[in-house]
Amino acid sequence: MSEPILIWGAGAIGGTLGAYWARAGVPVLLVDIVPEHVEACRTRGLAISGPVEEFTQVLPAATPGELTGRYSRIVLAVKAGATEAALAALKPHLTDDGFVLSAQNGLNELAIAKAVGEQRTMGCFVNFGADWLGPGEILYGNRGATVVGELDGSISERAVEMHRLMRLFEPDAILTDNIFGYLWGKLAYGAMLFATALTDDSMSANFSDPERLPVWLALGREVGAVAARRGVTSLGFGDFDPMVFAPGRPEGPQIETINWLTHYTAQSAKTHSGIWRDLAVRKRKTEVDPQIGVIATLGREVGIATPAIETLVSLIHDIEDGRRPMAFETLKVLIDRCRSASTTA
Repeated sequence: MSEPILIWGAGAIGGTLGAYWARAGVPVLLVDIVPEHVEACRTRGLAISGPVEEFTQVLPAATPGELTGRYSRIVLAVKAGATEAALAALKPHLTDDGFVLSAQNGLNELAIAKAVGEQRTMGCFVNFGADWLGPGEILYGNRGATVVGELDGSISERAVEMHRLMRLFEPDAILTDNIFGYLWGKLAYGAMLFATALTDDSMSANFSDPERLPVWLALGREVGAVAARRGVTSLGFGDFDPMVFAPGRPEGPQIETINWLTHYTAQSAKTHSGIWRDLAVRKRKTEVDPQIGVIATLGREVGIATPAIETLVSLIHDIEDGRRPMAFETLKVLIDRCRSASTTA
C-alpha cells in the first residue's frame, strides 16, 4: 500500500519499528510530541545503535499539530499513561474502516477499544529491549518476542498483513489467536521489572539476588491469580512461562523461571528497565498505574487480593514524588511485605 503507516509515538518502540520499516521500503510517518526529535528524524535521520544492528534512517515525521490527513493503519506506541490523550489527538486522523494497533506495554487495547471501537483495535505484544536516548537516537539493546493478533481471536486479512510487516522487523514475529494471553503473560514480567527499578541495580543483579526472590515469586503469583480468575490462559516468551505462577503450581519451576530471567536480562545491552530510566535519568512519572495498578483494580473486581502489587505501586509513587530514594532500603519494604503475605497465606 502506498498510504504510510502512521506511528504515533516515535520513542523506543515506535521509533525502532519505524526505522526498520522505512529501511525495508514501507512508507511510514512518525508523529511525536518532542519537536527536536521530529526534526532530527526528518533531517539527519533516526540513529539505531546497539549490539543487534546499527544504522541511520531518515523518516518523514511531524508533531501532532503539524499532522494532516486520515490513515487506515495507526501504530500507537506512546507510554501507557499517555494513551488516552494520544487517542483523543489521533482519532480524527483514523479512517472509518481503519484500525489502531497498540505497540505498548500493558492492557492498553482495552482503552483503545473503548475510544475507537473494538473492531478498529488490534493487539500487539512487544518485548524487545530499546531506549530513547535523545533526539534522533535510540538504543536497540536486544531482540525479543513480537506478536500481533485481533482482540476477538480471528485471523483476519489485516492481521496477516501486520504480521508480515512485523516480520520485516523481527523475523520470528508471531500471529496469534490469543493476544490477551500474551499481554497478561507479560504483565507478570512487567510487574517484576517495576520492582527492579526500586534500586539502581541492574535487572540481572536484582533477579540473581536470593534475598529478593520473595518479591519475584509474589508478583508472579498475584498476576497469575488474577489472570486465572479472569479466565485468561497466559502465554510467555523465550523460556519465561507465566503459567508456572498460576494458582497451585509448585515453587521449583517458578524459581527456575527467575533464574532464566537472570540470564536473559544479562545478555542485553539494555541493563536497566525503561521504568528505571524514567525515574533515574528522565526524572518523570512512570507507567505504573496503567501498567501495574490496573492489575490490582482487575483483581478487586474478581475478588483476588494483590498486596505485593499494591505495595509496589505505592513505592514507585513514593520515588516519583521524592518521598523515598531509589535504594535497597526501598526495595526492602517490598521484600518484607512479600514475606509477610507469604507467611499469612
